[in-house]
Amino acid sequence: MVEIASLVVVALLIRKFGIAWLRRLTRKTATDLDDELVSLLDQALLPALAVGVVATCLNLFPLPPKFLLVANRIFFLSVLGLSLYYGMQVLILIANRWLERKAMNAQWRDAVPFTVRIVFASLGTMLLLDNLGISLTAVWTTLGVGSVAVALALQDTLTNFFAGVYIHLDSPVRVGDYVKLDDQHEGFVVSLGWRSTHIRTLPNNIIVVPNSKLASSVITNYSMPEPAMSLLIPIGVSYDSDPEVIEKILVEEALEAAARIDGLMAEPKPFVRFIPGFGDSSLNFTLICRVNTFVDQYLVQHELRKRIFARFRRDGIEIPFPQRDIHIRTQQAPAAS
Repeated sequence: MVEIASLVVVALLIRKFGIAWLRRLTRKTATDLDDELVSLLDQALLPALAVGVVATCLNLFPLPPKFLLVANRIFFLSVLGLSLYYGMQVLILIANRWLERKAMNAQWRDAVPFTVRIVFASLGTMLLLDNLGISLTAVWTTLGVGSVAVALALQDTLTNFFAGVYIHLDSPVRVGDYVKLDDQHEGFVVSLGWRSTHIRTLPNNIIVVPNSKLASSVITNYSMPEPAMSLLIPIGVSYDSDPEVIEKILVEEALEAAARIDGLMAEPKPFVRFIPGFGDSSLNFTLICRVNTFVDQYLVQHELRKRIFARFRRDGIEIPFPQRDIHIRTQQAPAAS
């Protein structure tokens, strides 16, 4: 009994003073990752010491050899399970901290812990079967035959799953991006699942796109490499207008509007190009400015066109419309002979 009491006291002292010493060390560091690692160690010590104390105590008693053999095997598997579990928790903790450093890794925050758990669960299952004396060859054979049947039954689901893996690895789209597919569907990406991707359209409807379809589509991502984009507004005026005056007016109106219209950027400075140039009934210009996001262009175009139209009216600048002159020729009948 003295040996058992001594083991329990030593285990409690190790947990109490050892963890306290480690916590004092981690307080001196700038990062809190080591604090969380010490907390995990604190959680792991209690069951580990309990298994160690119980195993040592049982081996101190004159118990039957077969019983001790089974008990020691159970203790070994318990220690193995604890090691795998807390090793998995440490790996997930470190991986999550690394993913949090960059916004581009946000889509992996669910995938990485899930993958780590699957790997450790598979490893733990194989070690358990091996220690129980079960041959893994028969298991692999059974799984191989069964996997073929499952793959055929879940062909579409697996196609979408692996397409989802590709999308997460390649990152052609991210949650929050405004995208347009080659089938003309467009909107904000609200979720990137492993089977499908959800896109919220401007009318506030959700489009569910299978990942296989998304992976094979030509995607226009209006949020990459940055959300800001150029806006081109075509404007036609009469041939009686002076191009220099028109250019000056358009730039002035765009700069003034930039201070009043949400989403319109004053920098880089708006500019005008005499493009596409000479039209059938008008001189055609293009006002080029920058907006903060893709959807800002709608309000900006609305407000800018109103301002430009009002300015043209004040300055007497005509906005022509297509006209056609029709000439009717009559042919006199030949005189009778």
